[in-house]
Amino acid sequence: MCQEDKGFVLWLTGLPCSGKTTIADSVAERLKQAGVKVERLDGDIVRQGLTRDLGFSKEDRDKNIERVTFVAKLLSRNGVAAIVSFVSPYIEKRRHARENTTNFVEIYVKCPVEVCKKRDVKGMYAKAQRGEIKGFTGVDDPYEEPPNPEIVLETDKDTVDESAGKVIEALIRLELITERVSGRPKKHSQANKSKRPLSPQEKNRTKERLRSLGYL
Repeated sequence: MCQEDKGFVLWLTGLPCSGKTTIADSVAERLKQAGVKVERLDGDIVRQGLTRDLGFSKEDRDKNIERVTFVAKLLSRNGVAAIVSFVSPYIEKRRHARENTTNFVEIYVKCPVEVCKKRDVKGMYAKAQRGEIKGFTGVDDPYEEPPNPEIVLETDKDTVDESAGKVIEALIRLELITERVSGRPKKHSQANKSKRPLSPQEKNRTKERLRSLGYL
């Protein structure tokens, strides 16, 4: 569980097709199963609603990140884990997000551009190289690597499960979640062991106690 419903922001940044969405979804599922309040903010989904009026110029991409930051701010300060997965290529805008949200955790999803191109089922890199798309990050627009991210995931080396596990371990280390979320075997106390049925005498004593307290 979250520590006293402590909100935080996981901000996954990296080149297109580096694995941000897949890892974010995996982390979100693990947290939800543990009872953590989670909301996902993903580039493709957000552009279908919140930022559908914006294009892909630098100005519009900056506005896109500003709006997402505002939503993440509201979620995180109200005890929700906001998991954000955007290319967000500019250090300045990521710094703005850090300064304006609660418990910001920057996750650099690191992957060589050649590997990202091979994963690109939409063919966006190819279109950008042919000049059909302008200002595409990793082709004709720069990606500014995070200088000091809390977490670095190398997705050309690790599986999705391994990457998600590293995120969960980091959240435990940062004391944003408890160890029970990690999926590790729980240490069972005596109270958690299987209980034997109550004897008739114990049932009677329990009833008498409840009656004396006014519950029966």
